[in-house]
Amino acid sequence: MASGDDSPIFEDDESTPCSLEKMTDLVAVWDVALSDGVHKIEFEHGTTSGKRVVYVDGKEEIRKEWMFKLVGKETFCVGAAKTKATINIDAVSGFAYEYTLEINGKSLKKYMENRSKTTNTWVLHLDGEDFRVVLEKDTMDVWCNGKRMETAGEFVDDGTETHFSVGNHDCYIKAVSSGKRREGIIHSLIVDNREIPEILE
Repeated sequence: MASGDDSPIFEDDESTPCSLEKMTDLVAVWDVALSDGVHKIEFEHGTTSGKRVVYVDGKEEIRKEWMFKLVGKETFCVGAAKTKATINIDAVSGFAYEYTLEINGKSLKKYMENRSKTTNTWVLHLDGEDFRVVLEKDTMDVWCNGKRMETAGEFVDDGTETHFSVGNHDCYIKAVSSGKRREGIIHSLIVDNREIPEILE
């Protein structure tokens, strides 16, 4: 280089050496919805170097270098409740690998199917901010944007109400019987006397 500049030349000006290196072995990404929020799990597997790296929400949780056994498991915790997660690494043929995620010992698909039966989720927009409210039906815990809320339960004529506040807004989750055994109890989120539609995760 005639200019005396020792920096390498990249075709894409936005590329940097560290970003090229960081995710070269990225083989799997999962989004996992828990009560305290949706967590992104990323897995790097260097099949030539034996490297295994697990990131949860961009933070490195596990790093192993020079693993000579290329198949196996990596177990770690996710979220405020320290939910157990395991990435299974299996050889499918030759040098091809399959990566599966288990949450609390169940495949991600089974876990999410079960979770949809045991939780209700609502997303609302208040005072210019988005809020994700989750009800855990088995414990009646209410989570809002990753924090367990202080609640007060109350019996009413047609069921129960679980009261809490989001900012200056009065909220409650109303639980009423559907009258049908298969449907069970119906939970509705009411914010400032307005019902919020539930979302399916």
